[in-house]
Amino acid sequence: MPGPYPGHSDEAFPGVFNLSAMPPQPKEKKPGQLPEEDIRRFFEEGYVVLKDFFSPSELEPCKKALEKLVDDVAQRLYKAGKISSLYEDCDPFHERLQKIDKEWPGAAILVIKNQVLPQAMKDIWTNERLLNVVEQLIGPNIAGNCVYNIRSKLPNHEPTVVPWHQDNGYFDKDAYRQLIPTAWIPFVDANKQNGGLQFARRGQKTGRTADHTCCWQGTWYIMLDESEMKNTLDVDLEKDIQVVDVPYGGMVLFSNVIPHQSLPNVTNKIRWSMDLRWQDANKPPAFHGLKNHIVFRTEKEPNHVIDWATFEAVDRTKVQLKAVEDLRVSNEKGFDTLVSGPWMKMWEINNINRHVIF
Repeated sequence: MPGPYPGHSDEAFPGVFNLSAMPPQPKEKKPGQLPEEDIRRFFEEGYVVLKDFFSPSELEPCKKALEKLVDDVAQRLYKAGKISSLYEDCDPFHERLQKIDKEWPGAAILVIKNQVLPQAMKDIWTNERLLNVVEQLIGPNIAGNCVYNIRSKLPNHEPTVVPWHQDNGYFDKDAYRQLIPTAWIPFVDANKQNGGLQFARRGQKTGRTADHTCCWQGTWYIMLDESEMKNTLDVDLEKDIQVVDVPYGGMVLFSNVIPHQSLPNVTNKIRWSMDLRWQDANKPPAFHGLKNHIVFRTEKEPNHVIDWATFEAVDRTKVQLKAVEDLRVSNEKGFDTLVSGPWMKMWEINNINRHVIF
């Protein structure tokens, strides 16, 4: 599908994503730093699984914040007469959102669309130990990228099953030549059964961003065809596909060009997770000019005062919807469960649904 689609590129930047891109490791020993072999694995494989990084005291506040988000959605829907019960007698973490979404389909999307990051999750994003790891990947000038997500993967729930893609498929072309690492952090033990992640190992080795299409089934997600993975990214579909198990307290670090997908949740409990991203503070945010990154610390200012107010003044969900108004007949009134964004203008739209309508 090459030429006409703005996301297409024949350029390759292997030196940005492969072992040659690994920066000199800090001479100063800092809390949280990974052994050099883990950093090498990130650049060689495109991802690395860390099974024991966070303590319960760091993650439990995040779980409480998720329960609060669910309660906020429940209260809004109940007051609007959309649901008949607040479902306060259900398990607040594993079950409540399932009950709400069953009565009012779309409740889980309202949680996903939330862009007000709870303080507990900001604390993880700026966690000193985690930033010390990020420094090992991109150097000392660290900003938070504006693309972050809270994910509630309900059992047997199409809108939360994410197909094969590269993260670059959602960014603009400024991302094609810079490393934007992601930390995917589950709040339960994540595995194949409850919707864990699957990677195409070493799929970053060509340094290419492959052609994607949009939108997958009834969702807003872009798709990376397996033929593209094979022909453009040199992925061996029989040998390179790996499912990763990540226990509670662990995380996966991966690059913005490694192909990955999340699997269906076939259990009876919600698989909660969040994904956070960082980039070199001196490089462009790469999100279609809609929102800036947020500087966390720099080589000159290791104790930089983070300007949350300016960053949070721009709601990413709202500005990305504004950017594709011409693809939609109108916004939904009241509780808007539509998700749209500028990535839809980057790729061929080969499936039209309620999220993208000409």
